[in-house]
This record gives sequence, C-alpha cells and structure tokens, in this order.
Amino acid sequence: MIYSRGVEEKRQVPLVNIANALTVLRLVLVPVFIWAFLDPTPARSWLSWAIFALAAFTDKLDGHLARSRGLITNFGKLADSIADKFLIISALVMLSAHGILWWWVTIVFIVREAGITIMRMVVVKKKVMSAGRGGKIKMMAQSVGAGMLIIPWYSFLPSALATAIMWMSYGLIAIALFFALTSAVEYIREARNIGED
Repeated sequence: MIYSRGVEEKRQVPLVNIANALTVLRLVLVPVFIWAFLDPTPARSWLSWAIFALAAFTDKLDGHLARSRGLITNFGKLADSIADKFLIISALVMLSAHGILWWWVTIVFIVREAGITIMRMVVVKKKVMSAGRGGKIKMMAQSVGAGMLIIPWYSFLPSALATAIMWMSYGLIAIALFFALTSAVEYIREARNIGED
C-alpha cells in the first residue's frame, strides 16, 4: 500500500510547471499586443506581429512540453484554450478596428468562442473538454491568417503582390470560419454526451 501510494504521488503533475508558465506568459502578452497594435503604423504593425508570433509560438511549445514531459494538467488544458482565445480574438478585434477585417467575421468568431468556453465551464466538473481536430485546424488557420493580416505588406511590396497576399490571408480566415462552425457542432455533441453520463 505504501509503495502504491508513493507511485501515485509521483504521478501527480505539479500545477506550477514550464508548460503552464508558458500558457500564463501567452495571457500576459495579449494586452502587450493590443497596446502595440493600437496605432497600425508599419513599425508598430511589425512589433505587433512579433508579439503575436511569439505568443503563438508559446502555444506550440507549451503543448509539446506538456505532452513530452508528462506535464498535462486540467488547469493547463483549460488555461491553454482560454489563452488561445484571448490572443486570437484580440487580434481579430484590432484588425476589424483598423478596417482590415470585416466586423461580421470577428463577431461570428467571438460568439462561437464565447459559446464554447461557457459550455466547457459548465461541463468541467465532469470532464475537461480538450480541443478536437477541427478546433485545432481552425486555430492554425486563424493564427496564420490573422498573423499575415497584421503584416504591413503594402508598405514594402508592390500593390498587386500585397493584394494577392492579403486575399490569401482572407482565404485562411475563411477556412478557419468553416472549421469554427463545424467544430462547434462537435463540441456541442460532446458536451451533451458528457451531460448524459
């Protein structure tokens, strides 16, 4: 019994670990990104992109560390999702505020993210819902698309090329919008199954 208890204690993952620290860092970077992108001059846009890219990189890194080092916690699952949402929504809102992205697109994403987050909070006592495949594709397309829209292409590229890149970015946002809606259906089904258990 003593041995079993000792093994069980060793398997407990500490809440304070490198993966969770990176998640918290991503949350801290969100207001820094907003401050940088308040004035969309070329210089500030590049700074905003650098902050956004760093925050997005921590998302990949904390997930890798959590899986490879066995540092997965319920806090990490939930906080990682919230940090991702705060980062991408702040980017979409700022892009819309500067007239780069249509407001209706941003509003659809916000409503979807708010709905899924509330649903996760409701079922968290029974089970923490991890991101599904559709949600991950949505997040990737959103991050790359938004990141490309932040870059001031027109300040250093010919107009035709800059326009082509911008439309490529909008294409990625469209893909993200598709998976946002389809993955939302998957989350709703999972939440209903959890509620019935």
